[in-house]
Amino acid sequence: MPTMTQSLRRAVATTAMVLCAQLSFAQETAAPAADPTLSMGTEVITRPALPTQELAEVGQLYLSATHGSWELRCVKAEDGSDPCRLYQLILDATGSPTAEISLFSLPAGSQAEAGAAILVPLDTLLSANLTFSVDANREVIYPYTVCSTDGCIARIGFSAEQIAQMKNGEAATLTLTPAGAPDQRVPLDLSLKGFTAGYEAVVAANTP
Repeated sequence: MPTMTQSLRRAVATTAMVLCAQLSFAQETAAPAADPTLSMGTEVITRPALPTQELAEVGQLYLSATHGSWELRCVKAEDGSDPCRLYQLILDATGSPTAEISLFSLPAGSQAEAGAAILVPLDTLLSANLTFSVDANREVIYPYTVCSTDGCIARIGFSAEQIAQMKNGEAATLTLTPAGAPDQRVPLDLSLKGFTAGYEAVVAANTP
């Protein structure tokens, strides 16, 4: 899926668009993404890893912990509250970075158990929507809500049932449709390795 991965060249550092207002994340434009190298089409882009909490400055994104395939990323706050989210870079069948997910817990009493922002390439067919499924469970359809030069975002609310499926599942699947090939559906595997521990960590981090 080379054309889709090429359109992520400018999405190597996903910032404010994947942040939810409920978490009040600080501005992240100065924070580099955590992957030291990413193959974007024929290019290899090198970038430094995220700092640790001890080395991060106020307002800077840092890597708090790794849980299997997930990273717990937090923003250093002056008052020490440090809101966090779970992050995973999603690869296509060739191993090329194609999408990103940032998942966060929501306060008790919210309509959803958790929220997520999924960034996909600009040359995705937006009218086809994004589908999400866990193992053999049914697909759930989500619309794309906004696009920028970095890509397009689907904002997702996960129910308690879906979070339970992810905790007990082996893999989730995101399915996109290329704008240049509207008759094709492109599945992307989302690893659930370490999700349970990662989700418990993000809930603990975001609970006052």
